[in-house]
Amino acid sequence: MSDIRILVTDDNAAIHEDFRKILAADATAEADLRQTESLLFGDTPDTPALRAAYVLDFALQGKQAVESVARARADGRPYALAFVDMRMPPGWDGLETIEHLWKTDPDVQVVICSAHSDYDWMDVVERLGHSDKLLILKKPFEPIEVLQCASALSRKWQHERALRAHVESLEQVIAIRTATLEAANQQLRHLATHDALTGLPNRVLLDDRLAQASAHAARDHQSFSVLMVDLDRFKVINDSLGHRSGDTVLHEVARRLHELVPSTDTVARVGGDEFVLVVGPAATAADAEQIARRANEVLSAPIRVDGVELHVSASIGIASYPGDGASAEVLLAHADAAMYCAKQRGRNNYQCFNAAMDSITLEHVSLESELHQAVKAQQFELYYQPKVDTATGDVRSAEALIRWNHPVRGLIEPAKFIPLAEICGLIHEIGAWVLREACRQCAAWQRAGVPSLRIAVNVAASQFRRGDLLEQVRSALEQAQLDPRFLEIELTESVVMSDPEESAAVLEQLSRMGVLVSVDDFGTGYSSMSYLQRFPIDKLKIDQGFIKELMTRPDDESIVKAIISLAHGLRLKVVAEGVETSEQLTLLQSLGCDQYQGFLFSPPLPAPKFAELVRSWQKPEDSSSLEEASRTHSKLAVNR
Repeated sequence: MSDIRILVTDDNAAIHEDFRKILAADATAEADLRQTESLLFGDTPDTPALRAAYVLDFALQGKQAVESVARARADGRPYALAFVDMRMPPGWDGLETIEHLWKTDPDVQVVICSAHSDYDWMDVVERLGHSDKLLILKKPFEPIEVLQCASALSRKWQHERALRAHVESLEQVIAIRTATLEAANQQLRHLATHDALTGLPNRVLLDDRLAQASAHAARDHQSFSVLMVDLDRFKVINDSLGHRSGDTVLHEVARRLHELVPSTDTVARVGGDEFVLVVGPAATAADAEQIARRANEVLSAPIRVDGVELHVSASIGIASYPGDGASAEVLLAHADAAMYCAKQRGRNNYQCFNAAMDSITLEHVSLESELHQAVKAQQFELYYQPKVDTATGDVRSAEALIRWNHPVRGLIEPAKFIPLAEICGLIHEIGAWVLREACRQCAAWQRAGVPSLRIAVNVAASQFRRGDLLEQVRSALEQAQLDPRFLEIELTESVVMSDPEESAAVLEQLSRMGVLVSVDDFGTGYSSMSYLQRFPIDKLKIDQGFIKELMTRPDDESIVKAIISLAHGLRLKVVAEGVETSEQLTLLQSLGCDQYQGFLFSPPLPAPKFAELVRSWQKPEDSSSLEEASRTHSKLAVNR
């Protein structure tokens, strides 16, 4: 048990000595006395009861007592109990001393020692108030009375002290937990109103900012502008380099846009690659256009990701309050319409909203809804464009190209709905249908006696990376009962290089199945020579952009010549896309191009007309040499 400090205040020093004898008994002397008694009387000495160890201090006057209490409290060793005499001339009496003691240390327990009846209990209560820290001990007192008072009040003081410590500890725990909860709540509130990737406000906070901007602008008769910023071809970055690189680009774009405008304006991220700027108040349309120009300027600087310099541009739509809309919803819709118009006009520019743009936005939304219905109603059809042997003129293969037979709009080209299908997540379902239908039609032609052909099918980036392409190909071939050598898969360079290791594994399995693999739009993507050696590729298709200017731009001729030479050096075949003139064909023949496709020979045709074309064009004796003429030398082809 720890020592308990007791202060005895009495103007008589002899009283001090009495308290010392009672409360500070010598434990060693007591033990010796019990041992002597045991020797004299033959008894076993009793085990002494555990008594609290009291540390006594003494004061002759009240002021001296208060000073001692103050020092003890300051030292962190406060008194548990004070015995105070009622009369201590010439200084304070007992009641005044107690008043000052409790002002100095409100927790100290007090025993009043009095031999007089100058104050009755009511007088004490009137002066000191009702208190459970106070007892009265009448003189002369017995030692047992002093010990009882000291034991009871000191234990009470200890329990109160322990209770206060426990309460304080609980309060600290509660304070810490409250602070932690508040921090967590703040974080949750931040996450609820901010984009996790960029830290910018999200749509929730944007709506609030727009509501405030509208209210202030209406009250002060001012204007403000909303800029919808959408990154151009951002999907290519995600498809080519992966989402981690895409996130890095988005983070850098957010930083640049945030630094573009004052802190009083808002920059929010509202979608995958969509940002919204709220500029104002008192911002004119000219101010908004200036910010849009600066946005395209700051975004034009290359962004370096994993050692690759990426170039980003944006299409920006501008809508201003109140001319283009009086509510946040209308302003956002009109800014979005203007942004969509900027994309239609070549991207990397900005457009201010005008009423005619509303119809464009409605058209976009309507087309997306109808595309979902088209998948369910099977409104798609495959057209086939021949691939012609440049040397002999024989048709040995064809590319399957999807068309949408819209019940009202008529035939819709893929350029108008394939990007939309990628955005709304329908490309995988549509791609799987194209694969099945191409295999089915090819097998049906063979059974109908049409000269054997290989059909090429384009595979989108998301379809390739989904992970089930091999199963789709295998299922389509089995359902159609088609030999795999009559199927060709076309992939762009960016798709192949998005994950080289995974791509190599998939392409090798396709090749082992007997399916040919072509790289589409060669020359527009990575054009990495290493992957041509590593991957089991059979053909390169020269992008039609090089063919279009083949006769007028010497650089394009040099590029085409280099591609053909490279491909033949690696024992790959070369197909030229978009051949429209005889002059282009003649030059391609002189350069040694293996095949071509384009409107010079035939546009894409529906299946019945394509079959008629092949029957009329292909010579009977040519069909027997199909396999030899179409053979390629990919790494796995020799094992077939």
